[in-house]
Amino acid sequence: MLKRSILALAVLLAPGTLPLAGIGAPQGVGGEPSAASENGIVKVRSAYAMAETLDRLQKDIAGKGIKLFSVIDQARLAEEAGIKLRPSTLLVFGNPALGSQFMTSNPVAGLDWPVRLLVHQDESGGVWAAYTDFRTIAQRHGIRDRDAAFAKASEVIASITSSVAKH
Repeated sequence: MLKRSILALAVLLAPGTLPLAGIGAPQGVGGEPSAASENGIVKVRSAYAMAETLDRLQKDIAGKGIKLFSVIDQARLAEEAGIKLRPSTLLVFGNPALGSQFMTSNPVAGLDWPVRLLVHQDESGGVWAAYTDFRTIAQRHGIRDRDAAFAKASEVIASITSSVAKH
């Protein structure tokens, strides 16, 4: 796992890493977008039920050597408060060697790090994974000196959500 983290950091710091401007929407089969982006939120429709989606995402995160900080079952918490909520779980994860770079540019960026990936079920039973587009985070915090790090983060989250994407 340490080797993977070191390798990921080496790739991140390597010359020629893609600039942030070159990162587009996640691509599916045949170059078709597998995600919808609206108001800086990227939404990826899952091909799986809620439990399997969560399981696949967590396995993919672990398989990449990324630290899973928290799994928050928002529907259960709502139920405990007497509120009915469709299934909704927030995954909080990240690689401190990557995410901390954003906070060195602007400490307030810590509001958006570590990464948050919301997995929720819509009114028709469809399951979605949603996250804030990293370009939006860069703009919100006025970070202009971490294009390579944001590009890497975008690549990683697109890879993670592709593990469940409906094509």
